[in-house]
Amino acid sequence: MSHKPISVARHLRRLLELLAAGAPAEDLGAVAVEARRSGAAADDLAEVEQAAEAALRVQATLRQHRRRETELTALFDTAGDLAALRDLDAVLRSIVRRARMLLGTDTAYLTLPDEEAGDTYMRVTDGSVSELFQNLRLQLGEGLGGLVAQTARPYASPDYRTDERFVHTGSIDAGVLDEGLVAILGVPLLLGSGSGGQVIGALFAADRTPRTFAPDEVALLCSLADHAAIAIDTAKAMADARAALADLAEANAVIREHSAAMQRAEESHDRLTDLVLRGGDISDVAAAVAALLKGDVAVHDGSGWPLTAIGEHGGRSPKGTEDTGGPQEAAALVEAAKSSRAAAHAVFRDGRWVCAVLAGQELLGCLVLYGRPDLDGPDRRLFERSSVVTSLLLLLRRSVAETENRVRGDLITDLLTAPDRDPAGLVARGRHLGIDLARPHILLVARTGDAARERLADAGVQYLFGCGGVSAEHDGAVVLLLPCDGTGPGEAARAAAGQLGQLIGVPVTVAGAGPAAGPRAIADAHAEGLRCLRALHVLGRAGHGAGVAELGFLGVLLGDGHDVDGFVTATLGPLLEYDAQRGTQLVRTLRAYFGCGGSLTRAKEELHVHVNTVVQRLDRIQALLGPDWNTPEQTLELQLALRLHLLSGA
Repeated sequence: MSHKPISVARHLRRLLELLAAGAPAEDLGAVAVEARRSGAAADDLAEVEQAAEAALRVQATLRQHRRRETELTALFDTAGDLAALRDLDAVLRSIVRRARMLLGTDTAYLTLPDEEAGDTYMRVTDGSVSELFQNLRLQLGEGLGGLVAQTARPYASPDYRTDERFVHTGSIDAGVLDEGLVAILGVPLLLGSGSGGQVIGALFAADRTPRTFAPDEVALLCSLADHAAIAIDTAKAMADARAALADLAEANAVIREHSAAMQRAEESHDRLTDLVLRGGDISDVAAAVAALLKGDVAVHDGSGWPLTAIGEHGGRSPKGTEDTGGPQEAAALVEAAKSSRAAAHAVFRDGRWVCAVLAGQELLGCLVLYGRPDLDGPDRRLFERSSVVTSLLLLLRRSVAETENRVRGDLITDLLTAPDRDPAGLVARGRHLGIDLARPHILLVARTGDAARERLADAGVQYLFGCGGVSAEHDGAVVLLLPCDGTGPGEAARAAAGQLGQLIGVPVTVAGAGPAAGPRAIADAHAEGLRCLRALHVLGRAGHGAGVAELGFLGVLLGDGHDVDGFVTATLGPLLEYDAQRGTQLVRTLRAYFGCGGSLTRAKEELHVHVNTVVQRLDRIQALLGPDWNTPEQTLELQLALRLHLLSGA
């Protein structure tokens, strides 16, 4: 059977059509096979086969160009990502994803060094399914990645598990096995070129089947790695720039804040200095500091007792009449002031700032600020600087007070030694010194051991500081004359004993007398105070304070007024009132009980009642007078009061 040969031109045209359509290589090779099968002449067949080979070469060239075009497009896109770098992680994820896509691998990943841990960790992965693999960490020189980082050269392994060119470790091999990787290509992330280049990480592409990576694939991954290195370096530079800008902005803010603080401190210093120069008092300083710091301010003396206060925390009442929290509060402030002195700064204690007011190392008092727990640096320094101004005013006031007190002390000495020599002259001298002797005064007599007598005199001046009183040494004791403010002599004596003892550090015994007005009455009160002071020592109550009226029958004996009725009422008052209201005979029963020597049997015969009645009445007496009514001391006072009550004819 004969066939008519197909023309060469037809086969050549077919090759061109297949090339234009992008047909696979098998279709191009099939054209030569078809020409041979159709019985083409040898010369025609050779021409067709040559044309097919040329077509295959053209197809390979076109495929390479298209691939190169795709790679260049990816590189251009990556460069665009770098130009618009906002998020480093997003750029790195894009590079790893493109590496996996362009090389057609199952997975791709990027590792970076951990400078603190001294190893390398997985920064970005794409296509990974193993959590163990994603959390791998590599030491320098371990695994293919360690070799890439150590040598700064790309490495490709067609079968990682059998490749002996690098160090295998159990953890890395386990991660690779868990991910199922076989073929791995790794290239370094280099900054700089040549021997001076720095490896800052590595980029990998990997397959789960054996594969040999071509040189152009290695070159492509190296190009992507270069872009990744640039991205990382750019991000680091931008982070450093942002940090530098932040530091610069912070430094600028600190400079502005410091400048404002300096200006405010200068203005505050000028304001406080002006107060001192204009003769302002500590209350004026406290008011100025309160306004500057927007808080409540109080000034306390060296023993913790208030001198003045601005705001709701304290007041300007005379010493001893404020609601200050008592001795415990004063002691707490003294301890806080000592801490401030030791630290050379204000301290925060119990919700308030306390700053010691010092003259050298002597604690004159403390400045207290309320309502500002967040006191910052500049305001804190202003508060501390205010204590210096306060110390100047306190020193000035103390110097003036000491001078005035010496003059007033001469007046007290004349008043107590010769009150009748020139009463009008004494009153006039007192008014000239700011002491109105015609007004009622409480007189206190204080005494301590000889070793602390001089300190007690100084403490007396300090104790009276700011309250309008006067003190002087007289006849081995310290005499204090205080304006009468409604406080009784006993209460005033106890307050003085406590505070004077704190000031000098040893017990002080204080006797109170008065109120007294006029030279003669004040001198008599002093004599009564001396007798009361001796009685306190006799009774073993040294270191305490009391008034004559509080010493029971001894007060009746010692006092010039001999207030018998007051003594009887103070001693028997509850019984007298009970009898008057209920018609009972508790006073008569008590008198019979004492008169019978404490015998219940004889007392019931005296009273003509049953012994149980006597017992019941004595129980009622105990309920009214207290459980100590039958002690020797109380018994003596009760019997004396019963006798005086009987003699009065009541």
